[in-house]
Amino acid sequence: MAGGSENFRTERDPLGELNVPADAYYGVQTARAVENFPISGLRAPADLVAATIFVKKAAAEANAALGRLEASVARAIVSAADEILAGRLRDQFVVDVYQAGAGTSHNMNANEVLANRAAELLGEPRGTYRRVHPNDHVNMGQSTNDVFPTSTRLALLLGTGPLVAAAHGLAESLARKADEFSGVLKTGRTHLQDAVPITLGQEFGGYAACIRRGADDVAEAAEQLLELNIGATAVGTGLNAGDDYRRLVVDNLSRYTGLGLTPAINLFRVTQSMGDVLAYSGAMRRLAVELGKVASDLRLLSMGPRAGIAEIALPAVQPGSSIMPGKVNPSVPEMVNQVCFQVMGCDTTIMMACEAGQLELNVMMPVIAWNALHASTILRESMKVLRTRCVDGIAADADRARELLDRSTALATALSPHIGYAATAEIAKESVKTGRSIRELVLERGLLDAKRLDEILSVKAMTRGGIVGAGKAEESGRKEERK
Repeated sequence: MAGGSENFRTERDPLGELNVPADAYYGVQTARAVENFPISGLRAPADLVAATIFVKKAAAEANAALGRLEASVARAIVSAADEILAGRLRDQFVVDVYQAGAGTSHNMNANEVLANRAAELLGEPRGTYRRVHPNDHVNMGQSTNDVFPTSTRLALLLGTGPLVAAAHGLAESLARKADEFSGVLKTGRTHLQDAVPITLGQEFGGYAACIRRGADDVAEAAEQLLELNIGATAVGTGLNAGDDYRRLVVDNLSRYTGLGLTPAINLFRVTQSMGDVLAYSGAMRRLAVELGKVASDLRLLSMGPRAGIAEIALPAVQPGSSIMPGKVNPSVPEMVNQVCFQVMGCDTTIMMACEAGQLELNVMMPVIAWNALHASTILRESMKVLRTRCVDGIAADADRARELLDRSTALATALSPHIGYAATAEIAKESVKTGRSIRELVLERGLLDAKRLDEILSVKAMTRGGIVGAGKAEESGRKEERK
């Protein structure tokens, strides 16, 4: 280290000397990255920082166990890592998300912060690197090309539990509403047109099942991320690492996190390809699609309060207009829709970046990691807010739902097995044209008697399936005909 002004210290790397803020725990390579990439102001997500520090801690312990790293240095690196994992020095991770390929700048940022803090714990001033060197000690047995993929996978896995839990929490809330609304009869809708009757509870039960299935997809996709390529080093051969080191690092990471991590079966695959992260992103996209559909439906069902459907009322969370007093908007579902669009956009970026891998490495990993972690975070938080600020407080307007149902010509569908499709279509068309009820028109034409017609037009019975109004003998006869 050369001298420097009062506010800076001068450090040297293979490109020469550069001033580094005197109080910084990062060093010259990080400072170069800050100068080179003043792009977005976005920094590494907290889980990616934590995952990277876990990797460095695991490597230090493994190298010490193998006799490659002096025990006192290893202990200092581990202590520095534990401080960062406890929340200290997070402001020292300063490299922009959009940086040089593969994440070398992020890796060196971690190496330098750990080296300087570990050296400080050993009584050395920052920036000297005599006792603890970023490359020689903190990065021992590693390459960015195995550290960054491992950290990305680990960061996503750290977020999987909370993401899946948020989805299950939302599904449970929707399921409770399904029970609450089980007796609310309403018009089903397909193509945004009136369809046969359904209960509001059945509708919400479908929403709950969709969210659960999306959550299951995320949990299943996460299993692919358990394979780690740490120890692959630069291209997958494991140069400067070795099988014992690789096994120890993965065992250490499993112990720290409680995850069932395993060394990659094929180091070259996991070093070359980010396809497992793409699969995880695809599962998040599917959950976002399911979630976005639910949010859109809540907006449709609550539209009004006078000139729309208004079968449900959403909790009022804020005034809806700066010009129309008293207006209340579906603000939370609108937010959720925007989040879902962003998750889909993140997935598109991840897909394109994963395809851009070349030969032994995908250098687009920084943008892959940031988008996947950003998608996970906003998806998780939006589902929490939708549950607590919207779904839990939804109220049904059973009278409004029944009013619209009674006006629907789709009730005529139940007549088809009894009077035929053509006659039923004529009745429905006449009802739309004249505004007269289905029941009135059927009786007028003498197609069925009143008692029989009332059985067939039982709205509640229509929501249970089968042929409404068919006696057991008649239903049995129809089954025999179908045979």
